[in-house]
Amino acid sequence: MPEIKPENRAERESAERPVTRRPWPVLAIMCIGFFMALLDGSIVNVAVPTLIHGIDASYDQVLWIIDGYLLVFSVPLITTGRLGDIFGYRRLYVIGVITFTAGSALCGLAGSPSWLLAARLLQGLGGALLFPQVISSILTIFPARLRGRAFGVFGAIVGFAPILGPVLGGFLLTHLSWRWIFFINVPIGIITVVLALTLAPPMRSGRAHRLDLPGVALATAGVGGIVFGLIEGERYGWGTIAGPIGIPSVIVVGVALLVVFVLLQRRRRDEPLMPLALFRVRNFAVGNGVGFVFQLGMIGIMFVLVLYLQMARGYSALATGLLVLPNAVLTAVGSAYAGRLSDRFGGKYILMTGLALLAAGLLVLAAMAGPDGDAWRLLPGLLIIGLASGATFAPLQQATMDGLDPHLAGAASGVSSTIRQVGGVLGTAVLGALLSARLTSTLRDQATQHATALPADLRARFIADATTAARHLRPPTPPVGLDATTTALYERITTDTFATAFTTAMQTTLLACAATLATAALFCLMFSPPGKPQD
Repeated sequence: MPEIKPENRAERESAERPVTRRPWPVLAIMCIGFFMALLDGSIVNVAVPTLIHGIDASYDQVLWIIDGYLLVFSVPLITTGRLGDIFGYRRLYVIGVITFTAGSALCGLAGSPSWLLAARLLQGLGGALLFPQVISSILTIFPARLRGRAFGVFGAIVGFAPILGPVLGGFLLTHLSWRWIFFINVPIGIITVVLALTLAPPMRSGRAHRLDLPGVALATAGVGGIVFGLIEGERYGWGTIAGPIGIPSVIVVGVALLVVFVLLQRRRRDEPLMPLALFRVRNFAVGNGVGFVFQLGMIGIMFVLVLYLQMARGYSALATGLLVLPNAVLTAVGSAYAGRLSDRFGGKYILMTGLALLAAGLLVLAAMAGPDGDAWRLLPGLLIIGLASGATFAPLQQATMDGLDPHLAGAASGVSSTIRQVGGVLGTAVLGALLSARLTSTLRDQATQHATALPADLRARFIADATTAARHLRPPTPPVGLDATTTALYERITTDTFATAFTTAMQTTLLACAATLATAALFCLMFSPPGKPQD
């Protein structure tokens, strides 16, 4: 019998005898911080008008307050996942929660846009520190037969938190103030730290690791360039930022740095930041491809739907959140059951079914959406999407991580999280550009048709204003100096024109998302059959 080296023995013991006999309470503690981080990615979106007036922020400053969090959250995930392998998952999680909580307190105390932006960046760093540790902990504390259920809890939070954000944000803005969007995290963060230090065991990968500093620099700069370019591309018209620096050059440099990073990782033999052995595990490689395409199509659903309900149909942020809340509840419930089914049948088939249902739900949603009428007729499509979402998050995570050595848990978590975040950012950029282009074209046509109902001297102005409104995703305001009757007529026609044009543009975008998710479903055929060795 071959001799088992100490580090291999530790890995085997970690896989066969998890570090705690009570993994579910530990997972609950880990998920609290994870939930806060995801919630804060969407909760601020509903407070944009309030922040503009509350701290005298410009629209661009508020966009950076939103996007800066996403940027700092996304970029260091490869590094923070590996740091968990080095220093322990519980330790990194606690540091992340403390950082996030401190950032939340500073956000609530902010007296200027620059102060709030700096605090949001600190929040994003805290989220990046804690996020990969949740996945790594699941691989460490749960035996293989229970990981599907554990990832079901993880998936429920992934689907529920971003939708709950606008609902909770709308409630807090209505009854308290924008500062409580951030202050609410402080007591929760403190309690989470105490519980983690008291009840969660120290968790490590089972062997010693060193940090690949050149890899950290290249990965951070490369991912940072790509994510920055995708987030800021629309604002700069995908052109020049300053002098010779433009969005295309920033993205190209980011991609080039990542190519250099991968080449150096291939040559590094001792402790690469991203072990390329990960991608020799077939399910991990396929799972990351599916995850990238899934995020590419999935991220646009709520992005487009929320704009439709608020900008085209005039719903408040709270009403919009309540309308999509059943979707979130079904996602949470579906994730729990999908996790159990994945443990029994394997994640591959559950995931493929979920992705196909998602595509079908989008087709129903596109067919039922209209420029007028009761928005509750969207409910059948939303319910299908909610149920299907629950059948995707947990199986995707389980199938991707199936067969990985425990000592690579942190690296695998960081890499897969980064790939999906980049897919989501790319999806937002591409679908946003598609929506904007389709809206501009459709608005011009609709404005030309509706202009005949206006006095002749207002028709050219109306067509020009309606076409310009596509860039701001809201109907144009009537010209100053009109009498009350003409103003009311102008407002009614602009509202009808914008709602009709936006509905058409949204339907095109949802069909593109459906095609993307159907492609992801086909990619699932490349997963290894459950129970068979991987290539």
